[in-house]
Amino acid sequence: LVGSGLPVWMLAIGTLCFGARVTRAQATGALLSIAGVLVVLSRGEWAQLLALRLVPGDLYMVLATISWAFYSWLLSRTSEPAGLRGDWAAFLMAQMVFGLAWSGAFAAGEWTLGHAHATWGWPLVAALAFIALGPALLAYRCWGVGVQRAGPAVASFFINLTPLFAAVLSALVLGETPHLYHGAAFALIVAGIVV
Repeated sequence: LVGSGLPVWMLAIGTLCFGARVTRAQATGALLSIAGVLVVLSRGEWAQLLALRLVPGDLYMVLATISWAFYSWLLSRTSEPAGLRGDWAAFLMAQMVFGLAWSGAFAAGEWTLGHAHATWGWPLVAALAFIALGPALLAYRCWGVGVQRAGPAVASFFINLTPLFAAVLSALVLGETPHLYHGAAFALIVAGIVV
């Protein structure tokens, strides 16, 4: 739910820090897209949203979403001659170094306290290789290309397809039954992207 606010943060960061104008269509698209995410998360029952309680960790997600919006605007400027110098690989490398440092520190703490256990084998190695190549490299490259071609404001709307993909994958992998609200959510999210 917090991540679905990315289009709004992207538009706000673009306006405040990069001088981008927000159009009526962008604002309408953001609202439609967020409505689609709310339909998925509430499972079509709006009463579930009233029972929603945020926890302190949600603040970290808000900060991460704002940081991602700022990162995306910087990334969009790497192809401009008068803009920030660099390329997608430099931004990705900086992010990976920072992420590995934090993850490594926490993993070392878990191992030191004796709370960690790993069973090494081909399934774990295959999973790590998939994560290293798929989400950690190819996804960032595709995001960078999308941001540079379409702009961060447009690209941010596609993030809201994530809960829908999760629902589709849960149906394919876990055998969960798709529901009517999935279709309604898909229509709203895609309408937001199109608008």
